Amino acid sequence: MTQDIQSEARGFALYVGVDEQQAVAAGVSLTELVRALRSTLNELVPGSETYAAVALAPKGAGGRNVDVVRTALHDPRALDQLVARTDTDDETEDGVVVDLSRRRVLVNGENAELTSKEFDLLTYLIENQGETISRRELVELVWNTDEAVAPNDRTIDVHIRRLRSKIAGFEDIIRTIRGGGYRFDSHPDVHVEDYQI
Repeated sequence: MTQDIQSEARGFALYVGVDEQQAVAAGVSLTELVRALRSTLNELVPGSETYAAVALAPKGAGGRNVDVVRTALHDPRALDQLVARTDTDDETEDGVVVDLSRRRVLVNGENAELTSKEFDLLTYLIENQGETISRRELVELVWNTDEAVAPNDRTIDVHIRRLRSKIAGFEDIIRTIRGGGYRFDSHPDVHVEDYQI
């Protein structure tokens, strides 16, 4: 005779995607955030137990902070997604595939139809992953033309906006750095073919 196994909720996990720079910009440290969350929880449920762990990633690794945290702390669903991505052919998988040799970008298996300049912009940002590239540098190196016919900073912004719209859902791989320019961040769902990052 089989006995029904009943289960009960014993707690929950809350993954917080905040890096040290974000915390400092908000005027707090990660330690202060943990203390504040613990304090709030203890006010709501006196005597509750908590455990905090910091997820570390290589500097400049990029990607969404919460995804890095989930994977680093071995969230089963995040690990399943990671394994599924590795086992699936790039042509049909969800996400973005940047095929440098064929000069094309696939978003969820569909060609994003980037223009030549949009592809060149993305490629240059990928080659300099994790580094902030100024608009002026993008103009000089991607357009590589006379100053008289070179686009201005606003033109770069327009090209970036169009590029992001064509990779909708993954536009956060191209970060706007206030007063600095743009930066490519790697992402678990973005795969670059024929180029080692």
